[in-house]
Amino acid sequence: MAQSFFEQPILNSPYEPPHRHHGLDPKGQPLDSPPIDGRRKSELISPVPPSRKQGKKAKQAELDLDLFAEEDEEGQAYTLAIINEIRSYVTAWRGLNNPADWGVTPVTQRLLQYWRHHEFESVRPFFCQVEAAETAIWLTEVAPKQKQHAHLWKHIQAANQGANPELMRIALKLATGAGKTTVMAMLIAWQTLNAVRSPASNQFSRAFLIVAPGITIRDRLQILLPSHPDNYYAKRELVPADMLLDVAKAKIVLTNYHAFKRREVMELTKVGRAFLQGRDAPIQTTETEGAMLKRACGELLAFKNVVVINDEAHHCYRERPQGDAETPIAAEDREEAKRNSEAARLWISGLEALKRKVGVRTVFDLSATPFFLRGSGYREGTLFPWTVSDFSLMDAIECGIVKLPRIPWRTIPSPAKCRSIASCGSISASGCRRRARRNPASSIRWRRRSRLNCRPPSMRSTATTKRRSRSGSRPGWRRRRSSSWCATTPPRPSSSTNGSRASSARTKMARCASAMPATCRSSATTMSTATG
Repeated sequence: MAQSFFEQPILNSPYEPPHRHHGLDPKGQPLDSPPIDGRRKSELISPVPPSRKQGKKAKQAELDLDLFAEEDEEGQAYTLAIINEIRSYVTAWRGLNNPADWGVTPVTQRLLQYWRHHEFESVRPFFCQVEAAETAIWLTEVAPKQKQHAHLWKHIQAANQGANPELMRIALKLATGAGKTTVMAMLIAWQTLNAVRSPASNQFSRAFLIVAPGITIRDRLQILLPSHPDNYYAKRELVPADMLLDVAKAKIVLTNYHAFKRREVMELTKVGRAFLQGRDAPIQTTETEGAMLKRACGELLAFKNVVVINDEAHHCYRERPQGDAETPIAAEDREEAKRNSEAARLWISGLEALKRKVGVRTVFDLSATPFFLRGSGYREGTLFPWTVSDFSLMDAIECGIVKLPRIPWRTIPSPAKCRSIASCGSISASGCRRRARRNPASSIRWRRRSRLNCRPPSMRSTATTKRRSRSGSRPGWRRRRSSSWCATTPPRPSSSTNGSRASSARTKMARCASAMPATCRSSATTMSTATG
């Protein structure tokens, strides 16, 4: 008998195309039903979590944040249809037995056969990684030659013209943990080997700019450099041994998008700036666009038509040029939206400057969530319309590539535990049960605190704290409870502690120990002896 998702989440091999999948409800939750034959189609599951609050206001908020709003529904559905259509074409193309029918260069033929059939001694590439590289290859070498596929490139070009007028971007969606770095190495190897062995071709390049969202990820991507001792091309056998020397001819620059920010070359005070400016136009104190590119891109400026690879590409986009489809942003979220907009604007402005300087052939976007962020002018969570490949988190779970997430679930304490807590005098058994039903998390905190406190509420001391009133005219007095102490952590003595105060503390701990269970009494006695 077939089992449901929670009984058998893994259905497919990570090295073969998925042939079964679990059903999902409209909210993306697995159904308690047997698996379904065939591969899951690309579907958009909202990446924006719904509000935890219930009621009319919460329901209205969900309607306002609906990803398929009236103005975006048609384009969003068409993008998903394009992804599924490209996937079907790539699947049929992959099934051709004769490499001469693939319609690709001899170098690409060699790489595809190697990735699909080579006996790897180290880590074998997953099917999703090979499929992402195959999709980029098919769109570049095969689709432009066939008229029946002209509408695919027309859609990609229109999507870029509306959102990125100066760039040609292709987004590959892979779940977190599915191995985007390996896909980057495959794309670099494919482009470099073809550019080296066919220098007259204008489809390929051996100059690459890899942009990361931060220095931590940038440093991790050092393994993409052919000169690195643990580079993926040799370490993971992504390139045949006789082609490694040609891959070493690739020129790769790793950077983070912060490098695109123009730096100050002249530090001036406000008075100094006004003195130098006079009545003329404002003086230029930041580096020029060319100087910024020379610092950020280095030796790539000597090449033409660079290939750009964006890691975590959902941080790179141009704000919506016409209108604003976003719902009103709450006050606490405006700062986040502002940061997102500034980062995205800086990132894509740097790529556009590189395009104006030396030219950019293609921008490959890799991300697990290629969606527009809050503050973009698009609905938060709208899929990039230039996305051409999709391998979702559910696909990765069903193939055993990523671990199945498990969420801890708090339960109401049993009556026996409540009676144990009540014996310490902190809260009654019935009160513990009522509190646990209302808020299980607070119940756990109360249980933990009660076992340590172990004293009746009547013995809790109060302290008088001197505070100034809100007006600040004269000091005011207010009595409040001091921070709770427990028998296992005696009160910290002050610098002026005398014998009577220490004796008082030991007496108070002894009185508390007499009212606590035996399990807590032993530790209290030990601490009391240590304090004395």
